[in-house]
Amino acid sequence: MFDVSVVYLTREVESADGPRTEVLLGRKRTGLGVGRLVAPGGKLEPGETPADAAVREVREEVGLEVRPRDLVPIAEIAYPFLDRPQLSQFSWAFTASVFTGAVGASAELEPAWFPLASIPFDRMWADARRWVPRALGGEYVAATLTFGEGDALLHEDWSGARRS
Repeated sequence: MFDVSVVYLTREVESADGPRTEVLLGRKRTGLGVGRLVAPGGKLEPGETPADAAVREVREEVGLEVRPRDLVPIAEIAYPFLDRPQLSQFSWAFTASVFTGAVGASAELEPAWFPLASIPFDRMWADARRWVPRALGGEYVAATLTFGEGDALLHEDWSGARRS
């Protein structure tokens, strides 16, 4: 099981209906989950903390600078992949609404802003609709979400994140 960090960046924008919150997601261009929408993130490098990795991955994948002190922890999730154990991972998720720079695409992600009220969960991993709204709504999520063949979500344990 390897360790990853992801960051759900949010911003407030004016719309015809008044202010709304948007979240930055990116279409995955390489690796696990190609074609799906994901938050910027990736594997921790040796010696990195989850926050250090989050800052680095946001910079590398979407060109924004976020400071560790502006990261808000929102989840710890273990992801066992029963049919491909080499893909199993432990994920730390953060949100941040303070950042600088301009959003840009990378070899890893093609980013776009989406209204928080209408995140396209049908284009994301099956688990996202189960925990992302809760976490972005202020609930700290700790879970083990088990995937099986065809990336089907087989089992949900909301009692904590357990490493296998």
